[in-house]
Amino acid sequence: MTRPTTTPTLASVIAALEQAYPPALAESWDSVGLVAGDPADEVRKVVVAVDATAAVVDEALATGAQLLLVHHPLLLRGVDTVGAHTPKGALLHRLIRGGCALYSAHTNADRADPGVSDALAGALGLVDTRPLIPIPDTVTDKWVVMVPTTDTARVREALFAAGAGELGDYRECSWTVTGDGQFRPLPGANPALGAVGEVEAVREDRLEVIAPRKARARILSALRAAHPYEEPAFDVFETADFPGSRGLGRIGALPQPQTLREFTARVAAALPRTEWGVRAAGDPDRAVRTVAVCGGSGDSLLDTVTALGADVYVTADLRHHPADEHLRRGGPALVDVAHWASEQPWCAQAKGVLDDRFSGVDGWDVRVTELRTDPWTVACH
Repeated sequence: MTRPTTTPTLASVIAALEQAYPPALAESWDSVGLVAGDPADEVRKVVVAVDATAAVVDEALATGAQLLLVHHPLLLRGVDTVGAHTPKGALLHRLIRGGCALYSAHTNADRADPGVSDALAGALGLVDTRPLIPIPDTVTDKWVVMVPTTDTARVREALFAAGAGELGDYRECSWTVTGDGQFRPLPGANPALGAVGEVEAVREDRLEVIAPRKARARILSALRAAHPYEEPAFDVFETADFPGSRGLGRIGALPQPQTLREFTARVAAALPRTEWGVRAAGDPDRAVRTVAVCGGSGDSLLDTVTALGADVYVTADLRHHPADEHLRRGGPALVDVAHWASEQPWCAQAKGVLDDRFSGVDGWDVRVTELRTDPWTVACH
C-alpha cells in the first residue's frame, strides 16, 4: 500500500478506520461512527482511548489532537440534549470548541478481524486463534434467471449494475447455459412474445449470478426493469453461510500448558493494573492449554466456551450467580478482569491501523493515552 504524504482529512481517516472496523459489523443496538467533527477538516494528531472521559478529553485538547478515537460510545443510549449543562454535552462542547473530532468503534471493533479480542489474545500470547462465534465473510444469494437469448446481455449488464456478479476480487461473474422454454399466455396477459391462448417455444438462456443478500430489492428491481417479459421466471437461492475469521471473542492455545494459578498470574502481568484486579474461579492446579477470551462483558458466552472445550475463559464483568452455575455444570475455569483492562490492548491495535495508512504524513502522530479510564479507584483486601 502506498502511504499518502499529504495531510489527510477526517473523512480519509474515518475511511481507514471503517475498512478495519466496518460499521456493518456493529450490533443493531450499538452507536458507532463519527459523533462530532467536520469530515473535511485535516487530521495530523490522534489520541486513542477506551473511554472519552474528562481527563482523556483534557489530554486530547492539550496535545492539539484533531481526533479522539475511542472504543466506548459517548452517546450509546438516546439523549434529548447535548447541552453543556450535562456531563456528556459538556465534553462534546469542549471537543468542538477545541477543534477535536470524536469517533467511536465499538461492537464493530469487537467483531472485526483483527479486533478487540485479538488484541487481548495477543497480549496473553495465544496462538492459532479463531472466533468464538464466527460470522460469515459474505452472505449471498444465487439468482437464476430465464431470459430469451436475444436479451441475455442486457439483463446481465443490468444485474451487474445493481451489484450482482461480485466474487472476491472478481467482478462481472456469471454462468449461462442455453435451453428451450415454453409458455401459454392466458387471457389478460400482454406477452412480449407469442399470442394469447397459443403455446410459445423460445430459445432461452439460464443466467446465474451471485449477489449480496442485502441487495435483493435492488437486484429484483433491476431484473424486472431489464427483462422483456411481463412475468420473468427466476429463482433465488440462499447460499450456505460458511464461518469466516470475524466474530465475537477468540479461542486459541498457550504455547506451553500452565496451571490455572500460573495462567492467572500471566493475565495479571499482561494487562494494565486496575483496582478491580484479576481473579480466577476453578481448581488452581487445573491444567490450562486451550484459552477462550472476550474483551468486555462476556458472560453471555459461557455456554459457547464450554461447548468449544476451552480450559479457561478470560473476560470481564462476570457475575456471581452465572459464574457459580457455570462451574457447577463443569464449565471451564474463569478469569475475570476489569472491563477497561480487557479492552485497553485494542488501543495499540487501532493506532497501528492508522499508522500503517498515514505514517508518511509530515507531523503525523497517534498517541495511546496512558490514562486509566477504569472507574474503580479503591480496593481493600
